[in-house]
Amino acid sequence: MNERHHPNWPPQVPMHLTLPETNIFYNAEVSAARFPHKPFIVFYDTPVTFGEFKDEAERIAGFLQQECHVKAGDRVLLYMQNSPQWIIAYYGILRANAVVVPVNPMNMSGELAHYIEDSGATTIIAPQCLFANVEPLIGTGPGQGIEHAIVATYSDYLKRPSPFTVPEFVAAPRKTFDIPGVTPWYEVLERRIAPGPLTTGPDDLCVMPYTSGTTGKPKGCMHTHRSVMSTLLGGCVWFSAPSDGVFLSILPFFHVTGMQGGMNSAVFSGATIVLLPRWDREAAALCMQKYRVTAWQSITAMMVDFLSNPKLGEYDLSSLTGARGGGAAMPDAIARKLKSLTGLDYVEGYGMSETIAGTHINPPHRPKPQCLGIPVFDVDSRVIDPVTLQELPQGETGEIVVNAPQVMQGYWRNPKANEEAFIQLDGKRFLRTGDLGHIDEDGYFFMTDRLKRMINASGYKVWPAEVEALMYRHPAIQEVCVIGVKDAKRGETVKALVVPAAAHAGTISEQEIIDWSHEQMAAYKAPRIVEFVTSLPKSGSGKILWRKLQEEDAARTAAARENSGSTGGASS
Repeated sequence: MNERHHPNWPPQVPMHLTLPETNIFYNAEVSAARFPHKPFIVFYDTPVTFGEFKDEAERIAGFLQQECHVKAGDRVLLYMQNSPQWIIAYYGILRANAVVVPVNPMNMSGELAHYIEDSGATTIIAPQCLFANVEPLIGTGPGQGIEHAIVATYSDYLKRPSPFTVPEFVAAPRKTFDIPGVTPWYEVLERRIAPGPLTTGPDDLCVMPYTSGTTGKPKGCMHTHRSVMSTLLGGCVWFSAPSDGVFLSILPFFHVTGMQGGMNSAVFSGATIVLLPRWDREAAALCMQKYRVTAWQSITAMMVDFLSNPKLGEYDLSSLTGARGGGAAMPDAIARKLKSLTGLDYVEGYGMSETIAGTHINPPHRPKPQCLGIPVFDVDSRVIDPVTLQELPQGETGEIVVNAPQVMQGYWRNPKANEEAFIQLDGKRFLRTGDLGHIDEDGYFFMTDRLKRMINASGYKVWPAEVEALMYRHPAIQEVCVIGVKDAKRGETVKALVVPAAAHAGTISEQEIIDWSHEQMAAYKAPRIVEFVTSLPKSGSGKILWRKLQEEDAARTAAARENSGSTGGASS
């Protein structure tokens, strides 16, 4: 194990963590016992105490067990925006001894269908604003679709006047659904069904976030209560999270970073969560001032937008003691602006769905810019030659691999993907991250490139093969290749190179393809740019040369920028 980073370890922080032999719901029980009347969630000025949170989670669990027939180890889909119900449902599923399958609320029916079929889930918890995507998947037969749905109304948790502008989908009144197997959230709570015994152990499955890959089919990452505990406890210790902390939780909970840093760590530490279901820079600044927020976890795109707010100087941000995140390197100019405004360093970290968040984090007292950080508690991370699998010396670029307690058990029912994802080094099982990087002389890790074909758009991972598979449904598309292109706001954005079908040539526009794509898939996946081409370059085996297309596009963009600069210089 590389120990080059040990001199940079945070002071007073142990190098090893002994994980409690418990389940994640136990954290809710402890905090509810310690702080029964303390606000845990604040949602547009309406508080939910730790005691209320635990009580409602247990009512959800009882209903899942008694009415939805959810058994230990069953998977339950959780498909909604950040809200009190998201958190309560997550812990309710765990209290039922079941497994949470978090789903991006931007996904449409066709995408949902894969999660249902692959996970074998027959129960879903969703909000009324997204129920139109769920309804077509209900009642397709035992074991072949959704049999039970709990439908939440966000406005049920708006019980006080608020100075915030409440989004329409949050403020919407209750709808009624007269559909067999569909039960409104409020009715579930009113039933007050007590759950059976909590039998889950640390090595039982806890949560199964899905991540895509080069096949285009999202894969479930199997995480136990132990692996989830590893990163949530590690984050609390690394950043010395106190029980009187106040978290601004804006990162989506379906994503492992938001789930762990914005939710589970607060349950463990007894901190308060100030919740926003959607990014809003004015609301974020007002929350920081009004609730004296101490910690905020973000992505680069959020921070760029936040700091570009011309009204930011009107807010008191003095309570903020930590700003951290990842997903894409923070531009140096933005980090300097944050430092100037708040006196805080932006502390970057690195992790993935397969590791249920961070394996590398910068030491808060000694961070480096645009850096993944150093391996945290009990993490053995190395850089290897991706072909020979030999470990590379300091400074050389290769694939980052990780052995750690937070690494997933494997991909759900996907032995082929598991065979490709793991290797043995020195008798230990290492996860191949697919990311290229190097280690500097101080033991800090830096990302160089991606071995995998993946686009990072505003912190969201977009897999071109998945987007292409959806785009091929359009009758006017003969061939398509999706690439990532640089974007000032999103970091990267999605571009589709399309060969139109002969029958549709000249009768359809690029904008029509863009508009259609936004109706078929989550907005962050849909191409923002479409370019019609007459053909796509292919290898001898017939595979489209996507990397060549991406490099050519980048070269054209760079050349255009240079030409613009050379012709637009200052005159004397």
